Amino acid sequence: MKKLTHLFERNVAWANEIKEKDPDFFAQLSKQQAPEYLWIGCSDSRVPANQIVALPPGEVFVHRNIANVVVHTDLNCLSVIQFAVDVLKVKHIVVCGHYGCGGIKAAMNNEEHGLIDNWLRHIKDVDRFHTEELDALEHHDRLNRLCELNVLEQAANVCNTSVVQNAWKNGADLSVHAWIYSIKNGLLRDLNLSVSSCKELEEKTA
Repeated sequence: MKKLTHLFERNVAWANEIKEKDPDFFAQLSKQQAPEYLWIGCSDSRVPANQIVALPPGEVFVHRNIANVVVHTDLNCLSVIQFAVDVLKVKHIVVCGHYGCGGIKAAMNNEEHGLIDNWLRHIKDVDRFHTEELDALEHHDRLNRLCELNVLEQAANVCNTSVVQNAWKNGADLSVHAWIYSIKNGLLRDLNLSVSSCKELEEKTA
């Protein structure tokens, strides 16, 4: 039986380092979580939410899946959104994709990948919605642009969930944002979609 002893050793070193800097850190952290942010991102191991925005544990509620997709039949994602909005009372939902996303690449080609093809179908739909724009681009630019368009589509999907719609109707202080991250330089980019009400959503998607 193989044990991942080295990861436990790293865990001890990490915990000790934090306690040296702040002896009460874990005691305070264990009492409650009250994050202002829900981060919906890609499962890619190179895109860790907290580290990207330099926030400690407890500050970001996170949901990740392949290519940061938000589907109205995905009870996992919808449950995370509902808990974040109704229980944690987050003020911001960030949908963050990244350039060079493997899920987007896989959706762009015609190869079969197995079960994942059912998930990638949602990205293929985004591609289809923007065929004219994307067909005019070279492969690399097309990939990057589809990464951006996918984030915008998924952010719109978040806005259209019953959870977010009801929160806005009830006057919640809640905004949805579309961002993208570059693994090459570590920087985030705002895709200029921030929505804070049903009215704003209608104006920006009209």
